[in-house]
Amino acid sequence: MRIYKTLNIGDFHTNHCEDFLVDEQIATNEKLVAVLDGCTMGTESVFASILYGKILRNISKKEFYKEFVTNEPLDLKTKLKDVIKQLIEETKSIKNQLGLEINELLSTLIIGIINTKDSKAEFLAVGDGLICKDGEIIEYEQDDKPDYLGYHLSDDFDKWFGSQSQKLSISGFNDLSICTDGIYTFKNLENKTKQKSENEIIQYLLVDNENSEFDNFLDRKIRFLKDEWNHIVTDDLAIIRIKMK
Repeated sequence: MRIYKTLNIGDFHTNHCEDFLVDEQIATNEKLVAVLDGCTMGTESVFASILYGKILRNISKKEFYKEFVTNEPLDLKTKLKDVIKQLIEETKSIKNQLGLEINELLSTLIIGIINTKDSKAEFLAVGDGLICKDGEIIEYEQDDKPDYLGYHLSDDFDKWFGSQSQKLSISGFNDLSICTDGIYTFKNLENKTKQKSENEIIQYLLVDNENSEFDNFLDRKIRFLKDEWNHIVTDDLAIIRIKMK
């Protein structure tokens, strides 16, 4: 198995990349992966995506240690729900400690736990983004009005989690990607007549395997899009791509 990652600031952003990504071992044969996209209209929007990402990294480390000590594995669905519950609880605690406003905690989230031995995964998308399984595209589009996690910190967790419709169970995959909606924002600013379609960009980044022998596989693709096709990503972009073979 190989995991490729890329994180890019959009050409229309000047100060910070508001996206973030997480790739952490959460159990012996399990990975926690996530991509996050801070709300540009939020207050200091880069903060929210980084905060959630840092919390998720810490949760993963604690869960990995817990498995080592107790040797009591949980099924993927149960573990994903528990991780998200911990994320919300820890965010609420930090919010109170720092006196944060909801506008400072707005970020989309695609989060999943992957069994790297059995090629199974459980995902939840809060807001928009994209998952690609062996060339099959699953899009989460909310018409530029994402339902950010920060809106639900005070909700009854079990009721909120049970109402989520953007859950996805995956099995038997060979090539699996998650990414933020920046993947839709590649533009040829020099010659609009040579603009590639969204599907062509998605196929090139999430399906095509040329140069996959390199660890910086996705970074090379982003550079090729810019240098050879004159396509630059105008919004921030985070991609994690997992290849089992």
